Amino acid sequence: MTIAVIDYGMGNLHSVAKALEHVTHENVVVTRDPRRILGATRLVLPGQGAIRDCLGELEKTELRGLVEELLASQEKPLLGICVGQQMLLDHSEENGGIDCLGFLGGEVKRFPADMRDDLNQRLKVPHMGWNLVHQQREHPLWESIDQDEHFYFVHSYYVAASDDATVFGTTDYGRVQAHVAIGRDATFAVQFHPEKSSRAGLKLLENFVNWAP
Repeated sequence: MTIAVIDYGMGNLHSVAKALEHVTHENVVVTRDPRRILGATRLVLPGQGAIRDCLGELEKTELRGLVEELLASQEKPLLGICVGQQMLLDHSEENGGIDCLGFLGGEVKRFPADMRDDLNQRLKVPHMGWNLVHQQREHPLWESIDQDEHFYFVHSYYVAASDDATVFGTTDYGRVQAHVAIGRDATFAVQFHPEKSSRAGLKLLENFVNWAP
């Protein structure tokens, strides 16, 4: 087995690779070589920063078409992380609006500028730090992870999927419910950073390595 972390110049590539190496003895490579990506048995699509920059780098490295083909075929398990989750949606509000990869229906929305909790106290944007994830439905990647376990987040935009059947986990931040784990078929994607999420994050990565969709 080879796990390919797709290198288009954005995201915590080597942190993700190190975390994967911690949970498996399988070969983990960080690569932008289309042949190595196509030859891998499972894929990780990371992302960090502005979604326009991530999509732009995906174009510059000539990997966008390949990623779209892999998503369409669903022949290999794929894990999206952070902006790697957001890119799977139809559209993002960021930078005045930008079309994304369109694999899953829905939008990426910005947290309101005046975020408040239930006590009307102001909350910071970006949403940064530990927050609980509520599992909306069973999935092999949730195996042996407690309901309402905490994961680590850093984001100013959040996913609002249009099909509830694609939502596997949610997080409440103030009065906003974000769809922080989404998926379909052989693809699963999360807004949080499993590589920074201690035991629960490593367990999710281990489950991904063992996943046979």
